[in-house]
Amino acid sequence: MACLGLYCGKTLLFKNSSTEVYGECGVCPRGQRTNAQKHCQPCTESPELYDWLYLGFMAMLPLVLHWFFIEWHSGKKSSSALFQHITALLECSVAAVITLLVSEPVGVLQIRSCRVLMLSDWYTMLYNPSPDYVTTVHCTHEAVYPLYTIVFIYYAFCLVLMMLLRPLLVKKIACGLGKSDRFKSIYAALYFFPIVTVLQAVGGGLLYYAFPYIILVLSLVTLAVYMSASEIENCYDLLVRKKRLVVLFSHWLLHAYGIISISRVDKLEQDLPLLALVPTPALFYLFTARFTEPSRILSEGANGH
Repeated sequence: MACLGLYCGKTLLFKNSSTEVYGECGVCPRGQRTNAQKHCQPCTESPELYDWLYLGFMAMLPLVLHWFFIEWHSGKKSSSALFQHITALLECSVAAVITLLVSEPVGVLQIRSCRVLMLSDWYTMLYNPSPDYVTTVHCTHEAVYPLYTIVFIYYAFCLVLMMLLRPLLVKKIACGLGKSDRFKSIYAALYFFPIVTVLQAVGGGLLYYAFPYIILVLSLVTLAVYMSASEIENCYDLLVRKKRLVVLFSHWLLHAYGIISISRVDKLEQDLPLLALVPTPALFYLFTARFTEPSRILSEGANGH
């Protein structure tokens, strides 16, 4: 009987040197997906560079949110912000290593995956066939194994490690904050972790194709907002504080990450020169900031220019 449905396949039951016996058409086991012959085939390929970049984006997302809320709630005179930043980086790094170790193959820092062919691979639940228009054959499985579920595992480890490490650290070193303010960055994480989890569950496939452009747009917008809010109008204003340089270089790294993700470095000699564009937005802002300074515009308007 023919196997209907885009993601329905026949599982291999028995194999020897001369014969292969397959079961009935249905859902493929975890870690397998259908091939052109509608047979369930194990995922044995290594992730492509773009797949690793996507996983890196999803791993950076909670880390950047941690840093944002730590900085937001730490206060200007608090000396605990740096330690909390380092702790958040340690939590996410350890969670990433543990996630790789518990994924197949277990115990090594690598994973086996199935190749992503199209957007529908992320939403197999929408493609369950109904051969007789009455009975639905449920063939929902992870066709993009493990790019979908590995993110949830990583977020779970991040949350556990945060709850184990961060409260003790904050209680010990956050002396510059009031008791009600010390744990606000942790409370914020308890809100944004469910949000990013739902985001991955619903929009994982869309994020897979759109994340390079999301990185570029958000990094450009946040850099412009930061430089404007900090009243940075020239290179001296930028160099007067080390924190501003750290923010600038961090955004440059995000710019480079987005450019590499878009180009996928298919042709190395053609794509690497694109990284020369990384400082361009900051330089453009510094060269044009004095022309858009509000007080100057108002004064010229009052003088009739």
